[in-house]
Amino acid sequence: MSKILVVAETSGGRLKKTTHSAITFARKAALPFDILVLGHGVEAAAQELRAFGAGAVLAVDDASLAHFVAEAYTPTVADVARKGGYSVVAVTASSFGKDLAPRVAVRLGAGLAPDVSRVEAGAALTYKRPMYAGNAIGAMQVTTAVQVVTVRQSEFEAAAPSGGSSPVSAAAASPAPGAERVQFVSFEEVKSARPELTEARVVVSGGRSLKSAEGFKTVLEPLVDAFGAAMGASRAAVDAGYVPNDLQVGQTGKVVAPGLYVAVGISGAIQHLAGMKNSKVIVAINKDAEAPIFQVADYGLVADLFKVVPELTEAVRKARADR
Repeated sequence: MSKILVVAETSGGRLKKTTHSAITFARKAALPFDILVLGHGVEAAAQELRAFGAGAVLAVDDASLAHFVAEAYTPTVADVARKGGYSVVAVTASSFGKDLAPRVAVRLGAGLAPDVSRVEAGAALTYKRPMYAGNAIGAMQVTTAVQVVTVRQSEFEAAAPSGGSSPVSAAAASPAPGAERVQFVSFEEVKSARPELTEARVVVSGGRSLKSAEGFKTVLEPLVDAFGAAMGASRAAVDAGYVPNDLQVGQTGKVVAPGLYVAVGISGAIQHLAGMKNSKVIVAINKDAEAPIFQVADYGLVADLFKVVPELTEAVRKARADR
C-alpha cells in the first residue's frame, strides 16, 4: 500500500512551521503518512507532531545531526524511506528541503517533483507546479517506484492539529560515508525581533523607489514595526545594496503567502510576483498608476510613498492602540 514519509524541518531542536505545509500536502494526497523528525534534542518536536494525524512519528535524535548538513541527513532519510516501504518522500521547498530532496532522490533512484503547488489524488498522484515564473502551471506524474516531492509553502496552508495522538518510535541515524569531509563551521543568523519572513502573517516589502538604505530605515521600517510584520524587499532593492539579500522576495528569493502583503514602491516584475502573489490580501503603494503590481493587488494607492507611508504608519499605530 502506498504511503508518504513527511520529513520535518527543525532548528535547534524546535519544529519549524514549514513542516505544516508538507503535512497538508500529505493529507491532500489522501494516503497514509508518517512523519520523520531528525536532529539533536528533538523530543519536544516529536511530541508536538503527534497531534497531526500521522500513523507514526519517527524520531532520530543524534548529536551528529545537531546542525543541518545535507550530506549527513541524506543517508538517514533515504534508509528510513527504503526500510519503511514509503512510496513518496515529501518535504517543504524551503532551503532545507531544496538542499535535501535531490540528494535523497539520487540515493533512492527516485524521480523528483520540485516546487509542487497542488496534488491530485487518483490511481497515480498528479502534481501541479508553476513554470516560467508562474505564468504557466505544468502537470506531471512521477513513474519511479519511489517519488520525492518538495512542497511550496505558499500553496499549502499550514496544517492544524487534528487531535490525534500518534505513537513515537525511535530510529537510528545511518552512517554517512563522505560526510566526514564536510564540516559544519557556523550558522550566521540575523537576529531580529521581527517575525521570520516566510512564516509571518504580515509582510511589508519595499522596492528601489525607496531610493536608499536610509529610505528603508526611516520610511519603511516604522510601518513594518507598526504592523508587527516581517520586512521584505524586491530584488532591485537588494541588488542596489539597500537591504541584505535574505530579505528578498521573489522567484530568486523567498516565496511568501502571508495574510497581508504590503508592497511599497515595488513595480511588480514577474519575478517578484512569483514570490508573493498567493498572499491573501495584497496592498500596493506606487506613484505609477500603470505599475504591474496593481494587476494583482486587492487594494492600490497611487501616491508618493514618501508622503503617504508615514501617514499610513500613524494610522496603523492608532488603530492598533485603540483595539
